[in-house]
Amino acid sequence: AGEWVNTGDRAYLSDGMVYITGREKDIIIRGGRNISPYELEQAVGNLAGIRRGCVAVFGAKDATTGTERVVVLAEMRDRDASRHDDLKRMINELAVGLIGAPADDIVFAPPATVPKTSSGKIRRVAAREFYERGPSSVKPQAVWLQFARLVLAGAAPQLRRGLRAAGGALFALRAYAVLALLFPIAFLAAMVAPVRACWSVGRTVSRWFLQLSGIPVVARGLENLAPGKPVVLAVNHTSYLDAVVLLSLLEYRGYAFIAKREFEEGFFMRTLLAGFGTQFIERFDVAKSAEHANEMARAAQRGASLVVFPEGTLKRATGLMPFRTGAFQAAAQAGVAVVPVALRGVRSALRDGTWYLRRAAVAVTVGEPILPAGADWSAAVELRDAVRAVILKHCGEPDLAPAGARGGDSGKDP
Repeated sequence: AGEWVNTGDRAYLSDGMVYITGREKDIIIRGGRNISPYELEQAVGNLAGIRRGCVAVFGAKDATTGTERVVVLAEMRDRDASRHDDLKRMINELAVGLIGAPADDIVFAPPATVPKTSSGKIRRVAAREFYERGPSSVKPQAVWLQFARLVLAGAAPQLRRGLRAAGGALFALRAYAVLALLFPIAFLAAMVAPVRACWSVGRTVSRWFLQLSGIPVVARGLENLAPGKPVVLAVNHTSYLDAVVLLSLLEYRGYAFIAKREFEEGFFMRTLLAGFGTQFIERFDVAKSAEHANEMARAAQRGASLVVFPEGTLKRATGLMPFRTGAFQAAAQAGVAVVPVALRGVRSALRDGTWYLRRAAVAVTVGEPILPAGADWSAAVELRDAVRAVILKHCGEPDLAPAGARGGDSGKDP
C-alpha cells in the first residue's frame, strides 16, 4: 500500500504494534557491540549534583582503535570541582552495570551546555561535534544565540507541518468537490434505474471519484471471483469508503450488500443503498438476526452473491475485530463458497468519526474461495475462522480478538 520509507528509527514489533526504541544515528558501536545511550543518560541524570535531562551519551571516533569511545557529557548544578572524582566513579559504576564497561571519557559542563532541539530532545550529534572540537567548545552559549538557534531549529519543522496541513486541506477540498459533482449521478441512478444498471453507474462513478480524488487502488486476486457462481464476499470493515472501493472493482454478478437496519431510517441513504439491491438486517434482535441469516441463505441458493462486513460495525481504532457468524452460517446452509476480501489503507483515507479525507494508498486482496465443510453450526464457525485468518494476513492491522475468541457472538446472529 505504498512505498517504504526509512525513518532512521529502531523499533520492535509486538502483537502488530510498533514500539520505537531509538534512532540509528544515536547507536554507539564499541568493540562490535551496539550500545544505546538512553538508559545511561537517564541513570546519570538521577545522580545528585547532575541536572536531570541534561546528559548526553555519545560515541566519539577513536583513531587508534578504529572503534568508538563512549563519552558522557553531563551538566552540573554547581561548579564544585571537589565532587568530580566521586561523580565519575558513580557514573562509571552505572556504565558498567548498563553497558558492560566504564565510559572512556566523562566531561562535566555548566548549565545550558548540552545541545537540545526546540522540543527539548538531546542533540547527540551536535554534542559529539562540540566534544571533538576540544574542551574549549564545551561552554555555555549566550542566551541570545541559544534563542536564535531554537527559533531557527523550530521554524523549519513548523513550516513543513504547515505545508503538509495546507496540502491535506486542499486534497480534502478537491475530493469533496469531485464528490459533489458525481454523487447526483449515482443517486439519480439509484432512484430510477434497475439494480444492474445502477451497479454499472455506481462502478463508473466510484472509479472516477477515486481517480480524480487522487486515491490509488491496487487490487490483487480479482481472478478468484469466478463468474456465474454465487459466493459470499466477506470484507473487513474499515471505513465508509469501503463500499466505494469495492464498487470500483466489482463487475455486477448478482451482488447484494448486507447493511445494518439503521441505514433505512434516512431517505438519502435508504434510496442510495436500495438502488444497489442492498438487504438490510437487524443487528441487535437475536430472533430477527437468525431469520435474516436464513434469508441470506435462501438468497444465495437463488444465485445471489452477498457482500458482507462480518465485523458488524467499524471503529476509528486500527485493528481487525471479531467476526459475527450469521453470514458464514448462511453460506454453510446454502453450500456456497466464501471469498475473503482484505482492505488495506482505506481506514487511513477516512476514519470513523471524521469526514476529513486524507491521502492514502489503498490495496485490496481477494483470497481464494473457501467452501464450507458442512451445513451445521460447527462448519459455519470453522468457515468463519478460516476466512478471518486470510483477511488478518492481508489487511495489515493487528488482531483485536482475544485468543480463542475470533467470533463476535455466541449465538446465531449475522
